[in-house]
Amino acid sequence: MTSEHDTGLGVDSEVGRLRTVLLHRPGDELKRLTPRNNDQLLFDGLPWVGRAQEEHDAFADLLRSRDVEVLLLADVLTEALTDSGAARIQGIAAAVDPRRLGHALAQELSAHLRTVDPATLTTVLTSGMTFDELPIGPGGPSLVRRMHHGGDFVIEPLPNLLFTRDSSFWIGNRVAITSLALPARVREASLTDLIYAHHPRFRGVRRAYESHTAPIEGGDVLLLAPGVVAVGVGERTTPAGAEALARSVFDDGLAHTVLAVPIEQRRASMHLDTVCTMVDVDAVVMYPAIAHTLTAFTLRRVDGHVTIRGAEPFLDAAAAAMGIEKLRVIDTGLDHVTAEREQWDDGNNTLALAPGVVVAYERNVETNARLEDSGIEVLRIAGSELGSGRGGPRCMSCPIARD
Repeated sequence: MTSEHDTGLGVDSEVGRLRTVLLHRPGDELKRLTPRNNDQLLFDGLPWVGRAQEEHDAFADLLRSRDVEVLLLADVLTEALTDSGAARIQGIAAAVDPRRLGHALAQELSAHLRTVDPATLTTVLTSGMTFDELPIGPGGPSLVRRMHHGGDFVIEPLPNLLFTRDSSFWIGNRVAITSLALPARVREASLTDLIYAHHPRFRGVRRAYESHTAPIEGGDVLLLAPGVVAVGVGERTTPAGAEALARSVFDDGLAHTVLAVPIEQRRASMHLDTVCTMVDVDAVVMYPAIAHTLTAFTLRRVDGHVTIRGAEPFLDAAAAAMGIEKLRVIDTGLDHVTAEREQWDDGNNTLALAPGVVVAYERNVETNARLEDSGIEVLRIAGSELGSGRGGPRCMSCPIARD
């Protein structure tokens, strides 16, 4: 899978011209959502799946029209499973849990999955499987099988796979594999890990960071400038996760400054990129309610030791770390009700395609108008169904190559 504009892989900012991106077209995993399980699976409603797919296709087509190479997660996962027997073993081992299924049923299911074709295995790994769909007869010696209802999941679906930003991010020419905080999302990182480990496109790519303990999610990580990383600490990323990332990127010479930014531990501000994203080399769009209260701890490596300063105002700390006088702030609403509504609908969650050019949900009319008043080109996409998992264009995209 090469491209005529393949410039090599790597990302050192939020706004450099986007060349290659990883998306996931929503699939049958969204059809698994019901009123009984949608809260547990982190969706605020039940999306109309066909419309969500249409909206996502339009998003991908917009990126392609701007000369961005779009890799679709299901395609690259299938290619990795085709290319590598080790990838199949890794994917099946992560999906089949003997602690939940019992040893006998887990062995039988694993043996079956080793025989299916790569595309079918991709569907199972992303969309899950119910006991009704088990290809193994009910007569075996499995108490688990007899005591579960047919609609219960043997393998849980991954409806949040749509948000490819969270399970990995690139820093410099390396990829970081994250540790997702909530049970419904834990297995997403195993699929991302599998792709980067076994797909021919990523052969030789080195890891920046692999978190197996403290949670950190890619939606909390902003590459403010080359060498400057901001990490939100709140509902999904812990202080230990932020510190572990900082020490790792210092060790590898990938950053000179990490800003740890406390954010509220609640659904509306689950990640730093739900309240603040970069729209130009010196400009952020930001939820006004927190613009002047957001703080940051500044971590640096000095003489082999990590130093921590702060907390101090985020905007000041960020500008100092970036070596600029001031960050321009475009806030997202004239009145607090509009601002709160549009923040909830991911008005602050934009994806920059180049400095001063961003993709945003069309529904956030006020925020988009304020961006345009500030000289930012806004490319609007529909998100009435995509947004039901609480994620905007940045959440739905993992940049793999930027200028």
